[in-house]
This record gives sequence, structure tokens and C-alpha cells, in this order.
Amino acid sequence: MRIKLRFTSNSDSLMLPVHYNYLIQSMIYRHLEQSLADWLHEEGFRYYKRKFKLFTFSRLFGKFRREGDDLVYTGQVWFKIGSPYTKLLESLATHLVKAHEIIINRQKCVLDAIEVEMKKEFKGPQLIKMLSPMTIYSTLKDAEGKKKTYYYAPWEKEFEKLILENLRKKMLVFNGNEDIPSLENVWIKPVKVNKKNLHVIKFKNTVIKAWSGIYKLHLPEPYMSMAYYGGLGSKNSQGFGMWEVAGGRGTEQWPV
Repeated sequence: MRIKLRFTSNSDSLMLPVHYNYLIQSMIYRHLEQSLADWLHEEGFRYYKRKFKLFTFSRLFGKFRREGDDLVYTGQVWFKIGSPYTKLLESLATHLVKAHEIIINRQKCVLDAIEVEMKKEFKGPQLIKMLSPMTIYSTLKDAEGKKKTYYYAPWEKEFEKLILENLRKKMLVFNGNEDIPSLENVWIKPVKVNKKNLHVIKFKNTVIKAWSGIYKLHLPEPYMSMAYYGGLGSKNSQGFGMWEVAGGRGTEQWPV
């Protein structure tokens, strides 16, 4: 399931820091049923010691200008949220309708509309473009034994391997760790990606390297739907890995 939220600031503009992902994630949690928000934050969907939230969201879209370390949005702003766990988005939409407003960075915004996207059907390989950048990484140890996070680039072979392994784990936890279809003859390949598509984003005190751009994605169902609604790669619930089929509209105003 996917929804699009459209909103407008009560004042002349909405000012947000360039690294606003945490603010959007916090707004989402605030508008969930409390028991659901607590479960999602503390437990989520478990895969051994790891836990998945199984939701993702796009960047903010709309007219903006940059002022130092801030982005100033004027007029209507929108973004998308997706999840294979429909209860999450149903709870979010219900609470937002009751509230009639969104508060982001202590600024009140009028909720103009909540749009529910029609269910997508995928056949064959898809040419996709990122609505929020995609990230995948490994935690390594340096010569002194200290942990270090290495973020992969799309042309490194580990990038594709780890993206697909991450997707397999999402399928497992969403299906209660029961048997799932095998992943064979699948791939994700960069088509239009260069160094300008690298985004360095701060989430709280963590620096994350992620990639936008256009890719070719070949997955069988139900993996394609999981990737579409739950996101590709890691850190989806922090605003990474949302995509749409290339040819859609709405990515021209993406802040870099």
C-alpha cells in the first residue's frame, strides 16, 4: 500500500534542515496508534537479532529554495509513504484525518489531501527511478579492531548481492519466517547513475551514503511488490529506498 500526503504551511513557508529525514519519520510515528507505534519501534518484524520496520518514504517534493543549511518550501508540499503492512498506513491515514494538520519541525501545516495509490501490477523487468536514495552497507573492522561502516556504490558487485539478500529477509519476516519463493535470475543494475547521484545524509548522528538515479530491476513476484511497497536496500524507515517506475512525474524538485 502507498499513500501520498499533500500539505501546506500555515505560514508563508515551511523551513526544514537539509537533513530532515528524522523529522519526517518522527511525524509518522506520532500519528500512528500508540500501541502500533510502540511495537514498531521496539519490536517490528524480527529476523534473528535484526528488526525490520517495513515502511519507507520519499523525499519531500515542491517549490523550495536553499538558505544555508535549511530548505524553505513555499506552496504545497507532498511526499509518499509505502508499506506492505497495510495496517500501518491505515492507522496513519485515520489519525491524520482526525488531526486535520501535520506538525513538522514545530511548524503547523494544513493537511490538504491523503491520496491512496492504486495497487500496482508488475510484469517483467522494470526501469525505475529513486524517490529517495538507496543505501546498502557492511560493518567491517579496521586493523585496530574498530568497527567501520562501508557503504557500497551501485557498480560494486556487493551492492546488488546485498540489496537482494536484504529483500529476501524482508520477505521472510513479513511471511512469518515461512518458506518463500527462491530468488533466481534476478538483478538490479545501474542505468543512469554517476557521482552526482551520491547523497550524504545525516540521520541523527549517523552519516549515511545513498544513491539516487535510474536502475533496471528484475524480480519475480512477490519480491517486486515487497521492493515497491517496503523499499530497496537498508534504512527504509529512515527515508531510503523508495522508487517508482521511470516515466512518472514528480522528481524534478528533489533537493540535492
